[in-house]
Amino acid sequence: MSPLRFTENGTPQFVYGQREMSAGIGGYTPGNPNSNFKSMQEHQPTILEWYAEYQTCQRYFVDHAQHDHAVQAVAALINICLPFQWAAGPAMKSTGYFSQPVYTIPYSPQMVNYRFQEPPVWVSLVPYIRRLVVTGMDREEIMRSFFGNNWQKGVGFVHETERFNFMYTAKSVGWAEAKVQYDMSPHESVPFLSPLHDVGISEIESAERTWSRWLAMEDWMLGPRAPEWHEGVPGYSGTNGTNGRRP
Repeated sequence: MSPLRFTENGTPQFVYGQREMSAGIGGYTPGNPNSNFKSMQEHQPTILEWYAEYQTCQRYFVDHAQHDHAVQAVAALINICLPFQWAAGPAMKSTGYFSQPVYTIPYSPQMVNYRFQEPPVWVSLVPYIRRLVVTGMDREEIMRSFFGNNWQKGVGFVHETERFNFMYTAKSVGWAEAKVQYDMSPHESVPFLSPLHDVGISEIESAERTWSRWLAMEDWMLGPRAPEWHEGVPGYSGTNGTNGRRP
């Protein structure tokens, strides 16, 4: 379920459950489950502002974190290759031709020389966040080690969404099928699944409301047929009596 939607004037916003949020400002803070969504309502940056923060997390992960022994140990435990360990096209750093990160170089027409300028390295952080979430390793200190001190601004919304997705997967299928969903390759299968930790009531209720909307769509309860949603009400549970779990 996508957290992105557009306002009437075309401005993109990220949506967490029923709340309109900016891209991960505040985010879910492990260890403080009762304050998940408070700080996210204070400021709503544009998608471009969020993307700058996401790039900062990318650079930190590729240039620093993956070369740290502690991060390498965690990656080995949860069985996921770091970019420098990729068999095909390993990524050692985020820079291209220039000695400083390409992302931070201001544009100048004199700099455009396609024979010498390499594009910045693109490394998606989503697979690493997913693996940390499902193995119970998405704790504050580990997230900071992987993605930097400002990880909540850059990958906070991805982290929260993946926690929701893990809950939805567990609700939809059994353990064996859930594990398959998080295996990446024969050599990077998830070694274990761990229930979410530090879950607060606000996170559960937000995930529950979003799940209810999904169940309504399965029964075509959309548009004029959509049920009314109320804060604090579990919401639509579907007509099949399974509460979302497949028979």
